[in-house]
Amino acid sequence: MTARWRAPLAALAGGWLPAHQGVVGLMIAIALALPASRHALELSMWRHMVLQYPLWMLAGALLAGALPARMRGAIARWNASGITGLLYAGAALSVLMIPRVLDLALLHPGIEATKCAALLLTGVALRLSWQAAGLVVQSFFLGNLLLMGAVVGQLYANSPLRLCNAYLLGDQERLGRWLTGISAALAVAWIAQVMWWIVRREADARTMAGTPGTPAAPEPPASRTPQ
Repeated sequence: MTARWRAPLAALAGGWLPAHQGVVGLMIAIALALPASRHALELSMWRHMVLQYPLWMLAGALLAGALPARMRGAIARWNASGITGLLYAGAALSVLMIPRVLDLALLHPGIEATKCAALLLTGVALRLSWQAAGLVVQSFFLGNLLLMGAVVGQLYANSPLRLCNAYLLGDQERLGRWLTGISAALAVAWIAQVMWWIVRREADARTMAGTPGTPAAPEPPASRTPQ
């Protein structure tokens, strides 16, 4: 990238882009809170968990991008290495995957509002914690979360009983297949990204050390002039 474009892009990333993220996040949250969209997403069990949950987290992540620097600094003081935020996100998602929670959210507006707020805060926590966590903490969090998603997916897909009274058994099986497939796909994508990071880091280290991967050909010996 040439120097001609670096300054405008830096101004874009540091100026109006965070505000735009906040506006988009607020619009998504308002749209999800409308009765029509709630009914459409919660009509099916797989849409309830596979579509509505990530959309609320996306809204929270976008809103987190618009937080002022002072507030982000205050949050970072109790979120060292992103551990607190990731612990909250893991605990919230673990609770919200319980079948009884889906039933109660459909029956009680207060629990529905609590569920949506928890998902919104989960998106905020992930946005503010992911980069600060580092590769080891990220792998630990994602490994546990994806394993839980695969186990819950298998439970939904193979259970002969309806785990949610509000949804049919076929819809429950469909959700189980979705959760299992998404967990497996994310695991493969994460492993591929980690391998790419390792290869890139080794290439950068060789470049910094001045030792390229292929050895240079030896220089020919200097010829002697006959006397």
